[in-house]
Amino acid sequence: MKRILFILFTICQFSLIAQTTISGKVTDNKGIGILGANIYLDGTYDGTSSDENGNFSFSTSEKGVKTLVVSFISFENFTKTSDVSKLKNLQIKLREDVNTLDAVTINAGTFEAGDNAKVTALKPLDVVTTASALGDFVGALQTLPGTSTVAEDGRLFVRGGEAEETQIFIDGIRVFTPYTPTTNNMPTRGRYSPFLFKGITFSTGGYSAEYGQALSSVLLLNTIDEPVEEKTDLSFMTVGLGVGNTQIWGKSSLSVNMSYINLQPYLELFPDRNKWNKPYQSFSGEMVYRYKFDNDSMLKLYGAFSYSDFDILQDDINFDDGLHFGLKNRNLYFNTSYKSRLGNDWTISGGASFTNDNSDIAIIEDAVKNDENSMHVKVKLKNRFSNRFKLNFGAEYFTTDFDENFIGNTAGNFNYGFDNNIFGAFAETDIFFSKKLASKIGVRVENSDLLNQFTVSPRASLAYKSGENSQFSLAYGRFYQNPKSEYLKFSDNFEAENTSHIIANYQYVKNNQIFRVEAYYKDYKDLVKYDTDFVDPNTNFSNNGNGFAKGVDVFWRDGKNIKNLEYWVSYSYLDTKRDYRNYPVKARPNFASQHNLSIVGKYWMEDWKSQVGVSYSFASGRNYTNPNKTGFLNQETKNYNSVSLNWAYLLSQQKILYFSVNNVLGTQNVFGYNYKDTPNMSGSFERQAIVPSADRFFFVGLFWTISDNKKDNQLKNL
Repeated sequence: MKRILFILFTICQFSLIAQTTISGKVTDNKGIGILGANIYLDGTYDGTSSDENGNFSFSTSEKGVKTLVVSFISFENFTKTSDVSKLKNLQIKLREDVNTLDAVTINAGTFEAGDNAKVTALKPLDVVTTASALGDFVGALQTLPGTSTVAEDGRLFVRGGEAEETQIFIDGIRVFTPYTPTTNNMPTRGRYSPFLFKGITFSTGGYSAEYGQALSSVLLLNTIDEPVEEKTDLSFMTVGLGVGNTQIWGKSSLSVNMSYINLQPYLELFPDRNKWNKPYQSFSGEMVYRYKFDNDSMLKLYGAFSYSDFDILQDDINFDDGLHFGLKNRNLYFNTSYKSRLGNDWTISGGASFTNDNSDIAIIEDAVKNDENSMHVKVKLKNRFSNRFKLNFGAEYFTTDFDENFIGNTAGNFNYGFDNNIFGAFAETDIFFSKKLASKIGVRVENSDLLNQFTVSPRASLAYKSGENSQFSLAYGRFYQNPKSEYLKFSDNFEAENTSHIIANYQYVKNNQIFRVEAYYKDYKDLVKYDTDFVDPNTNFSNNGNGFAKGVDVFWRDGKNIKNLEYWVSYSYLDTKRDYRNYPVKARPNFASQHNLSIVGKYWMEDWKSQVGVSYSFASGRNYTNPNKTGFLNQETKNYNSVSLNWAYLLSQQKILYFSVNNVLGTQNVFGYNYKDTPNMSGSFERQAIVPSADRFFFVGLFWTISDNKKDNQLKNL
């Protein structure tokens, strides 16, 4: 018995001798002990948790070199590889995890709309339920600060920039002709339905080095990755018909939607101020095919087709019988994108797009035929070296072939056109110094074959989280863009137009509320000037133009204080002047309003199974030139005001009756004035107000969804 006890005692002694104690203290970056941190040797069951002071201690029989791991929520993991005999009295300071939801975000100049956005100013639902938007994503974005109301045009005018200064991308790939063509004083619409998009990023300035050829803004549209279920959507409208369908086969899916629009029945009921030889009609369709591979790689194929035509006589003070304009347009757009992991935190993405746009235009007694073929190819690599440092770089190639054939009734026939190839490359880093401080630094280079010019565009952003719900951001960038096609078709003796942006931003986000204020300054250089009333083959061009735009944007959104009510308010102050085109002096352009205000509200009435929406738009007067007085752009129109209403009623869970009216009060808005080419007997130039084709627009539709769960509806698509 004594021998057995002796043997057991000896074994215990050897066991105790073989044990090694690992100890230390875990604190945050302020030296405060962390309670409950997990501490363990990687690949073993040996470990413990820290006490209320951050202290820890545990024993192990492991020998040699091992890795100690310390982890705690909201902090980055700490690892230390060493001989276990040296893992004593450690002083471990954990760094805050910069990827947590409460970490700083770089957002100067950017609004996001998507389920994954940390800060959402507009939701996908907002794009199609805003009363004044008429289901157009561009119309919804015009309720955000930084945009100017140019109701007779319909495109995005951002912070003193022309509409051509904003570029649109689908899944990161360029869209060259994003709007349906139209004529003067008839607002255009975006070609693409919001039905297929999961999110929108609208950068009003200071955007990423990944994007170029845009002086003012970029709009990024991202298609849905994986549809939830198969369904069919039917639309019956006062202006046409629509149908959409989604099919799912394992890892792949296909969404298709088509629409036919014809304004003739509507115009029979509500005539406007124009004489229509052929009312507007269009046929369009879109499709997205998706395939998800086993390694989470994603392939998307997107295609869109549209055809539209109309023929009109518009009242014009200089044409007794009206100004004749006719248009037939055919547009094809194809886009493919791919994203995949390469391992070791590398990802690769890219894609290509092709656009063919063909227009036959009749103007008075002349005819113009335009044909444009454009392509964009892009590849991008991204590496996440750590939570604190990410690198993003890539290259892309743009090519455009533009041809125009002018057939004049008296002036003869002429052919114009150009070929333009642009190579671009970019590199950008995201650096997170802490949860409170982060930066984005990048550079973009481009080479234009047509202009024979190489440009370098630095970009930088800095964001500081000043409180639990607030942060400040700064951004700077230089941006280049080739001159418009209407200039390039006559001459290639240009340099790229360019501008510099400086942006300062403050944002507060809490409990479904957002407050945001942003100040900016834009310095324009090398703008195109010319010496004729209208651009033609005899025009002399230069890059001697310049200008500036500065202002303040304010945004407030609240979905908390009043049950079932969500609303937002946007205000923009703009001070801008330009010396460009054929301007004799520097002046505020006639598309720019100093003050723009939007108020949007949406209220859900449970008892009535209805959603009611209201939108109010205000814009101060815009400049125009009165030839009866001295000076250029010497007068200002009256203020613009418009109130719009909509109502969606659930007939059943999957059937919706929808009604909307734009400018419900019938406000007589004026966009400017046309003057007689010659003075009257008293020496004065008579004028005609430029007003909307109709003071109000009514819309009624029935929307029916067919799906297996019998719960889905198109409320989010109205």
